[in-house]
Amino acid sequence: MRIVSLLPSATEILYAIGAGGHVVGVTHECDFPAAARAKPRLTRSALPPGGGAGDIDRHVRASLHAGSSIYALDAALLERLRPDLILTQELCPVCAVSYDTVCAATRRLSGDPRLVSLEPSSLDDVYATIGSIGELTGHVGESEAVVEGLRTRERHLRALTSGLARPPTLVLEWTDPPMSGGHWTPGLVELAGGTPVLANPGADSARLEWAAIAAADPDVIIIASCGFDLTAAAAAARDLSATSVWDELLAVRSGRVAVVDGNAYVNRPGPRLLDSAEIFAAAIHPSLAAELPAYLGGWTWLADAALFARAQERGTT
Repeated sequence: MRIVSLLPSATEILYAIGAGGHVVGVTHECDFPAAARAKPRLTRSALPPGGGAGDIDRHVRASLHAGSSIYALDAALLERLRPDLILTQELCPVCAVSYDTVCAATRRLSGDPRLVSLEPSSLDDVYATIGSIGELTGHVGESEAVVEGLRTRERHLRALTSGLARPPTLVLEWTDPPMSGGHWTPGLVELAGGTPVLANPGADSARLEWAAIAAADPDVIIIASCGFDLTAAAAAARDLSATSVWDELLAVRSGRVAVVDGNAYVNRPGPRLLDSAEIFAAAIHPSLAAELPAYLGGWTWLADAALFARAQERGTT
């Protein structure tokens, strides 16, 4: 079988279940595991490089309004790769090359590849997706083992947080404008022992007004900007101090603002969502940190973000 994965999360799943050897093409964002980086890349971003959160938001909205995709697909390379299976998604035009673009390119292929759209909206959906990919690739036993391992970690985390206070927790998946955590993210907050506020479970992230954030005044804020690594997310988080409401929020005044590498963890509906839940738990309940994986380089307190950036520049993280 020859597989093209047009989703970083699908690429992670394929490698997790032992089907990585069948992968013949990926996206420019498929960076995990390391072996995926050596595969031919079928996509590139059409956005100008180097923009901040506000600049990116304006470019994305303008592109979508004009009916343009923010990603380009190399249809000629897709033809040369001769895939039997193409994994993509319809869920979000911002998260991956548009489904219509993929369909159009697939119709022009000389072979007859199977095109499968993956649409998980919750952690349970992710488990089901792993099972589906296992069936599609002939790795059923391996996929079942991966899911059981994730469920075991889920049960352990629920046991750790059982009986603890559940502080109101806001997850921002974008900072300019502020946007709530949607789909699986509120469920991860609950799994981590928090109470999600201004959340959008099972649905797209929603734009938030600062007045609503001030009224909710959460105990904990987790910033996991979609597509941003930890350094970029920390820079975007520091820019929030220019907003008058920000410094008055309880979470900010008490130093309970965490910054997460959203690109690696929270934004990808794959096996590392359990890593994300464990990161959330360490931020929501710092007393549990010693019992949870450290995920060095995956998250930091906003107060420590500048120190992290300097350490990263020195190559010590």
